[in-house]
Amino acid sequence: MLSVRNLSKTYPNGTQALKDVSLDIPRGMFGLLGPNGAGKSTLMRTLATLQDADAGAATLSGADGTIDVLGDRDAVRRTLGYLPQDFGVYPKVSAHDMLDHFARLKGFTARKERKEVVESLLRQVNLWDVRGKALGGFSGGMRQRFGIAQALLGQPRLVIVDEPTAGLDPEERVRFHNLLAEIGESVVVILSTHIVQDVSDLCGQMAIINRGEVLLQGAPGELLALLAGKIWRKWVARAEVEAARRDHAVISSRLVAGKTVIHVYGESSPGADFEPAEATLEDVYFAAIHGHLGHLGHLSHPGAAP
Repeated sequence: MLSVRNLSKTYPNGTQALKDVSLDIPRGMFGLLGPNGAGKSTLMRTLATLQDADAGAATLSGADGTIDVLGDRDAVRRTLGYLPQDFGVYPKVSAHDMLDHFARLKGFTARKERKEVVESLLRQVNLWDVRGKALGGFSGGMRQRFGIAQALLGQPRLVIVDEPTAGLDPEERVRFHNLLAEIGESVVVILSTHIVQDVSDLCGQMAIINRGEVLLQGAPGELLALLAGKIWRKWVARAEVEAARRDHAVISSRLVAGKTVIHVYGESSPGADFEPAEATLEDVYFAAIHGHLGHLGHLSHPGAAP
């Protein structure tokens, strides 16, 4: 369990990136969902010991004890796997040699042990057959899978991946999802993203963050229940969208087969031309971001704060 309490961070330019953030993150896949600039990367970098928080606390607890995440950086780094949003590689170095280098840095000094670890990870992320290929020739998905391989060095208890599927084609995205799901069976994995479908596909627990504040946290099914009977749909001409926004609580609009469909939040039907729609996680996301759900904080789940 990773427990974050009252974490705050303000940058020198006055931007308050985190505002009293509290989260309970159990073992498994945990989705941190929010728009660009919501504070996700700041939170991830703080938990990864790459920057300091102004206030708050975070602890990682397990069978072998509890680590003060903000106070004991060395202990955190020994048990952390991190794939940042921008993961750079040496383009002329092979996947095998680069991972071997990372393994040395992680403390695998014995040659035989390091060889076994590197080979095992390359097989796990399905890069064994291209282990001798230069990283500069890898596709985006292959680079991300290599990034996960380096993040898994040392059997971490906490794995953080920041916007991992941005720019991947559908096939690579599915491969990467399968890999993350496998990893999440045994450790805490935080998936930070602005892609709702990634969270919907992978995560048993999630939180929505915006402007540095946690708006909601819970299981996707629990969050969907908040919108049961409260989402209404209508097809409109594109020119009518702005008028609809003035008259109703429009949470999203999209163009489908040349027509625009709007989703409206409402306790009751907003008009005769609207039909009820089954809520999606995307509706939950937009309703929370636009303030229709307020700051509900934690919903019930194992380990949640009261």
